[in-house]
Formats: sequence, structure tokens, C-alpha cells
Amino acid sequence: MLVATRLATFDLRRYLVGALLWLPVHVIPLAGGLVLQQVFDQISGHQPAALRGTLWWCAAFVGVELVRGLVIVVAWTYGVYWWSAAATLLRANVLRSVLTARGPVATRVPHSSGEAVARLRDDVADAVDFTDESVTLAGTTLFAAAALPVLASVDPVITLVLALPMIAIGVLSRTMRRTVARLHRRSRRLGAAVTAYVGEVFGGVLALKTAGAEAAALERLREHNRRRRDAAVRDRMATDLLGAATTTTIELSIGLVLLLAAPAMRGGEFTVGDLALFTSYIGWLTALPRSIGTILYRLPQAAVATERLTGLLAPHEDAGTLSGGAEVWLHRDPPPAAPPPRHADPLRVLEARGLSVRGVLHGVDLRVERGSFTVITGAVGAGKTTLVRALLGLLPLDEGTLSWNGAPVGDPGTFLVPGRTAYASQVPRLFSATLRENLLLGLPAGDDDARRALELAAFEQDLAGMPDGLGTVVGPRGVRLSGGQVQRATAARALVREPDLLVVDDLSSALDVETEQLLWERIAGRGPGTVLVVSHRQAALERADQVIVLDRGRVAGRGRLEELLESCPEMRRLWHAELIAEAEEQTGG
Repeated sequence: MLVATRLATFDLRRYLVGALLWLPVHVIPLAGGLVLQQVFDQISGHQPAALRGTLWWCAAFVGVELVRGLVIVVAWTYGVYWWSAAATLLRANVLRSVLTARGPVATRVPHSSGEAVARLRDDVADAVDFTDESVTLAGTTLFAAAALPVLASVDPVITLVLALPMIAIGVLSRTMRRTVARLHRRSRRLGAAVTAYVGEVFGGVLALKTAGAEAAALERLREHNRRRRDAAVRDRMATDLLGAATTTTIELSIGLVLLLAAPAMRGGEFTVGDLALFTSYIGWLTALPRSIGTILYRLPQAAVATERLTGLLAPHEDAGTLSGGAEVWLHRDPPPAAPPPRHADPLRVLEARGLSVRGVLHGVDLRVERGSFTVITGAVGAGKTTLVRALLGLLPLDEGTLSWNGAPVGDPGTFLVPGRTAYASQVPRLFSATLRENLLLGLPAGDDDARRALELAAFEQDLAGMPDGLGTVVGPRGVRLSGGQVQRATAARALVREPDLLVVDDLSSALDVETEQLLWERIAGRGPGTVLVVSHRQAALERADQVIVLDRGRVAGRGRLEELLESCPEMRRLWHAELIAEAEEQTGG
């Protein structure tokens, strides 16, 4: 209910204008029914009849309906804007939390991007639809509040019969609320699983074809769809059952009205005009129990949607965050992005003590001084990537402390950000956009800044060979670039932010020896003053001021390369294995 209230008030003016446009759609039929009563009473002889007067009453009825039709068109056009704005607000707040909120993202993002997309599509619609339905409920309630006294003044017994469906539908909806919520939650979860799997299939087409697993992939998709279909049918059956019960109750009520009206008409207590009035109002009065039924089964659906969307938010945020703020721009450009803040405390020393991540890291200490080139190395599975991700707040720490220039850092995820740090990850992530957009990602910098970062990343010759230059579209995940180009573009994206500390995770694995030497030479000589690198490559290790050797999540050695080759058996093993691997790479075999 909190989300519904906040959605209604985030742009209160538009919501109220939309509601005021829709309310006449439900109220205008009050006048139509009264006009029909006069027409039929005159035709049936209960009132003095005149052709001209009757025609005027008929014209009045047509006019009422024309006005109502015009109001519907205007209200619908305006209402679509509010619906779109409310849905955009929810999606924007979820994305804002995922991208910028405190706390590790990995603990709250679903197991696949398809699942997150399904929540932003389906659950947002469920939440907004519930809020939107409140306008219909208000309109039907207003009509009933005005119509029932009119009908009661004609015949209170028949009016009471008309009110009974509202009570019955309310009781039935309350009884089925938990069942509807359970079935809807399962339907949404399995529907999201289908979306997620389809995304994985498209992303892994090459792997499926090379493994000859097309048939198995299709069969698994069919199984996902069978489960989703079963859940969707059950969910739809529950809501349709409520709808059918509502309709049946209403039809029974209409039948009772006709049965009670017949003897009253024979006794002269109930005129043909009264019957026309009741018949006209019945259709609109039945909208109230239908609207009550709809909002009662949408309530658990909205609760499920809110729960699933809130699961994407940071731990300290609640459902109120979903509908907070009002930064939605549909018909105008948003304000330009603010430049990264320049911090008043440039790095002198970054120190970590006793960093532990359950099952991976065990009491790791780290000290990075300004101007240093530090390399973290170790065998596969030693915990190198986990260490830098935990250091940057991308993974939750079980134990350990972090300090920047001697001051404790409470939340690394919001402190170690550009321009304090920039991170080039082990798995490069590029978008299907231009090279310029992939480098800047909204950063208010010019082409000269982008070219300077590409030069530091040893990419200038590759750029010169691209006809569209910075406007080259790299394709989904950078498929139009080579592996080495993707890695260097990722490095340039970090470099263009001019951080105090550049963190690089195994970025040169797809580079030849010459390009790798040039990359480290430029970064160390002309790039950020302080560099923290995860690498096992010879070029990086030989350049390091400090090498930290990890072995099964613990520090096995620390110092310069020459010292470690004498004192650390693990470093000697890694070094000889790397020399052999690089020799084979250079000889092509």
C-alpha cells in the first residue's frame, strides 16, 4: 500500500488531473439514467406526454453520451502519460539502487539478467496497475454513493438486493487472497526463468553449436515453458474464478431485481420509467463489485511485485525507495550528468587489514602507497579477483578493515569510486554502442580525453584503422572487436576517469608480448600515479614495486620479484610456469 500511495503522489498534479478526468466517466451515467426515466414515463403515460418534449429528452440522452465519450478519449490520453511516468519511476529507482546504492550488488541481483528484466517488466506493471485501479474504484464508489439513494427513494427493497453482490464479492476475495498471492508469485518466478533462459541461449549460441547441444537446449526451453504454462494457467484460473464469481453474483442480483419489479409494476407502485432507471443503473452499479473484486485480487499481486522489486534494492532501502523522488523526463531532455567529484584527500596510502571472505580469503593484509605499482599474483583459484572485488566493496567482507590515508573506510562500495579509484575487471563488459559511449558511459568528457585514454591503453593504432573512429559500434559485448581490443578498451574506460588508484584485474591475458609491454609502460609512466594489478604475466611482475603472492586465499609472500624468487617457493613455481607458457606463446606452440 505504501508504494501505491507514493506512486499516486510522486506527480500529484498529474494524478489528480487524471483522476478528475476519469471520475466524470463514471458519474455522467447518473444523468443518463434520470433522462431515460423521464422518456419512458412519458411514453408509457405515467406523465403527460408531448412529442416535442419527448424528442428533447432523447436529444438530452444522446448529448449526455457524447459528452461521456469525449471525456473518455481525453482521460485515456492523459492517463497513459501518468501510467508510463509511474512505471518509469519504479524502473529508474531500481536501476539507480543497483548502480549506485551502498552494499555489494552481487548479493541482491538475481541469478541472471533475464530474471531482473522480467521483474522490471512484469512486476512494475503489476504495481502500477494496482494504483491505477484505485481511480476506477473511486469512480464506481462515487456513482454508487449517488445512485443508491436515488434508487432507494423509488424502492428500498430492490435497492438492497442490488447491494448484496458487493458484500459477497468482498468476502470471497478476502478468502482467496493468500491463494492468489501464492499462485501469482510462482507464475512470475517461472515466467522470469523462461526469460532468463532465452537470454542465456542467445548469449551462448556458439557454445551450444560447438557442443552439438541444440536439441538439448530446445528441450530444456520446452520444459521451462511447460512449467511456466502450468503456473500461468493456475494463476489465471484463480483470478478468473474471482471474476466469474463476481459476474455470477451480479447476474443473480439482476434476476432478483426483475422478479421483484414485476409485481410492483402490476400494483402501479413501480413505473416503466423506474424500471428503465434501475436497468440503466444496474450495469454501472455492478461495476463497483467488479472493481472491488479486481482491486482485491490485484492487492496480493501488487504485494508480490513489491516484494520482488524490493529484493533488487540495497539492504538499507525499503519499499518506499521504489517510488521515491520524481526524476522522470518523458517529453524533455534530462539535465546533463554531473562530473565525478574531485576529492580533497588524494591517495597517500591505502591499507587493508585481515580481509576475509568466507571460503576464499583468510586474513589478507595489503598496503598500497602512492606512486607504487603493486601486483597480486597466484595460481588459479588463489583468491586474486575476490581480493580486489572485496577491496572495492563489490563483494561483502566477513572480516577486516580498510583505511584511506589512515582514516577508516566504513563502506568501500561508496568510497572507492571514481575519481578515487577506477576498475578494469577480469571479464570486460562492453555494450552494443559506439566506442565513445563505451569509454565515457555518461562521463562529461570530450573526444580528446577519450583519445588520450586510448593512447595510454595502446589502442591508437587500432583506432586509426576504424573508419568511424570513436563512432564505431562495437556490437553486443564488443563482438566486433578482438579479445585484445576489448581488454584495452576496458582499460581506457578506467583511465579516462583519471583516478588516484587504478585497479586492473588480469587485463593483458589476450595481448601479445609487445603490446603488453607497451601497455604497462604507458600506464606506469604516464597514467595514474598508483596502480594495483592482478596478473601472472612476466611484463607486469618485472615492473612491480611490490608483488603479493596468494596461495589458497592466504598471503604466501610479499616483496619485490627478485626477493620472492629467492624466498617464496610458490612464486618460483608460478614464475617458471609463466616463462614456459610465454615461450610457447611466442613460438606458436
